[in-house]
Amino acid sequence: MNGSMIYIYSVCNVQEGEQDNWLRTNWIYRSEAQRIFVELKFTVRDCNSFPGGSGTCKETFNLYSLESDIDYGTNFQKRQFRKIDTIAPDEITVQADFASRNVKVNVEVRSVGPLSRKGFYLAFQDIGACVALLSVRIYYKKCPSVVQGMAQFPETVAGTDSQSLAKVSGQCVNNAVSATGEVPTMHCNTDGEWLVPIGHCLCQPGYEKVGDTCQGKSGLGCFPAAIAVGFGSTFNYCYRMAYS
Repeated sequence: MNGSMIYIYSVCNVQEGEQDNWLRTNWIYRSEAQRIFVELKFTVRDCNSFPGGSGTCKETFNLYSLESDIDYGTNFQKRQFRKIDTIAPDEITVQADFASRNVKVNVEVRSVGPLSRKGFYLAFQDIGACVALLSVRIYYKKCPSVVQGMAQFPETVAGTDSQSLAKVSGQCVNNAVSATGEVPTMHCNTDGEWLVPIGHCLCQPGYEKVGDTCQGKSGLGCFPAAIAVGFGSTFNYCYRMAYS
């Protein structure tokens, strides 16, 4: 791809009868993720591109997952895995594409969750396709640290599903207090977006809002004064008073 070498997993036993080929990942530590997203990049060859065609040829493959608190190593039992989805391409690579070296790369994303065990496996089942798996990217989403309504909200792991909103309490920025006496809150959804802000903070007397901070008010008067420093000389200075 672009002249560089890439490593892929591929299978193309389309003319050898019924197939049941599996590829499993290593055990993956879940960390703080409650729901993961799996991005797959792959190619699928058109069944009609094979000489004479094939009655058993498929153009899809299946994605599975298994949660586990331990690494099972090489011990692999298909029946323990839960099917996530059948993965179908938006575009298939036809015979003419090979001549022009125009292989159609597909990108599909699926979510897996909610997760509760220490880690998990992913597995891919081929049932007779000519498919190449180019890359697998696994990630989870967070709501970023943000200041909203003069309150600081911490980075928060996204909720487990589309109906789940994680309620998060904020903290007023320095020199600010809650406008209502209640702690400001927001909600983090499964897509890593902040929603439903409730409450806000205000700068304390003597401070004004500057961006997302409370700074000492700029309207400070300077009153000239002088003090004697000996031998008839004086030292001029000014002192400031804050207006509330």
